[in-house]
Amino acid sequence: MSGYRLHDRAALLAALVAPFLVALALVPFRTGLSATNEALIMVVVVVAVAATGTRAAGARAALSAAAWYDFFLTRPYQQFAISDGDEVQTAILLLVVGLIVSQLAVRARRLRTVVVNDTAYLSGLQATARLAESGGSTQEVVERVRRELVGLLGLRGCRFEYGALLGHLPRLEHDGAIWLRQGTRITQYAEWPEDETELRIVGGGHYYGRFLLDPRPGPLPPEEARLVAVAMAAQAGAALDTSGLSH
Repeated sequence: MSGYRLHDRAALLAALVAPFLVALALVPFRTGLSATNEALIMVVVVVAVAATGTRAAGARAALSAAAWYDFFLTRPYQQFAISDGDEVQTAILLLVVGLIVSQLAVRARRLRTVVVNDTAYLSGLQATARLAESGGSTQEVVERVRRELVGLLGLRGCRFEYGALLGHLPRLEHDGAIWLRQGTRITQYAEWPEDETELRIVGGGHYYGRFLLDPRPGPLPPEEARLVAVAMAAQAGAALDTSGLSH
């Protein structure tokens, strides 16, 4: 099971358990705290879960918080019933605000992830460009790109193969999609193929070789990562072409 799936399951579990534990911890203080303060504390729990989980986890945390707020912190206690009209309104507001805030927290986390990933992608491209511009050998540039591809695409391994093509392998194309062309039949992949995937290296209109990507089973990496991989391969192609290597 992938780390992402384990993380999502843990977040869903936290969405159920965390509001329960916090509401239970507030029981000794429920006569001294106002309903508003109790509800705000529960909202904080929802935000904490949503900030590390998915939209589903955030929504489940909001529902769980409203339910355990009702059960532990409103009269009659230890019952899913509320006798006070103000507390009914507070419970409804807790649910609504919890749902809204949880979705905002998830969106903020995803935007932060996009920024971090974009920065990492740009850094990898710049490092490869600097190596090529500083007079690094073509072997160094190719090796640099090979290592970057492993981390960028989450591969088990990657190797570079000079020269003519052998066999028909799925190919990572310029648009970031992965296709397999066999005669008139064309297959596009939403997940990594079982076999190796090729990323061809072209420089100055000449074919020099290909990176053979050995992926881990599972979904494809983000489109942005695949496009950066194509750009890095183009840098390797430019370095090979500049070197005057025979083609």
